[in-house]
Amino acid sequence: MPRQFRPLDRRVVWISFVAMLLGAAVAVVAKALTALIGLFTNLAFYGRWSYDFVSPAGNHLGKWAIVVPVIGGLIVGVMARWGSRAIRGHGIPEAMEQVLLNESRIPPRITWLKPVSSAVAIGTGGPFGAEGPIIATGGALGSLIAQLMHVTADERKTLLAAGAAAGMAAVFSAPIAAVLLAI
Repeated sequence: MPRQFRPLDRRVVWISFVAMLLGAAVAVVAKALTALIGLFTNLAFYGRWSYDFVSPAGNHLGKWAIVVPVIGGLIVGVMARWGSRAIRGHGIPEAMEQVLLNESRIPPRITWLKPVSSAVAIGTGGPFGAEGPIIATGGALGSLIAQLMHVTADERKTLLAAGAAAGMAAVFSAPIAAVLLAI
């Protein structure tokens, strides 16, 4: 007996469309995060207002350059203490924890606190990269949009994964690997 194929459900098409828009938005957020890292690096090490991505190695602070990461760490510590404890950590494990334990609900403030705190930490010389924070930010943005739309838990999980994959694709320029990670 031949198998019958069902036409796509309208809800699946709608969630897919939202996921595509989310992917485009996260790509813009990823570019903004890298520009923000450049801004904090320029401000902290060179005292200039520029979004150019530069190395802190060429600064003229001398031994005072040791103090810059300490100040950045203190700023991020204040943000973690009074902003949200969820900005602590790498980003990916925290997003996975929200999927498993909190029905993919990520607090809305994480959408802006995580990238700003990461930009401060990285821009002031912290030994981190933008990969984890943008994946967490993309997932948080997907979760936020899903919460605003009042979708099911599975649809919320789908949008969180789409946002995280979009962040990974934007930072690594690896869309296929990002999809595989999300799956």
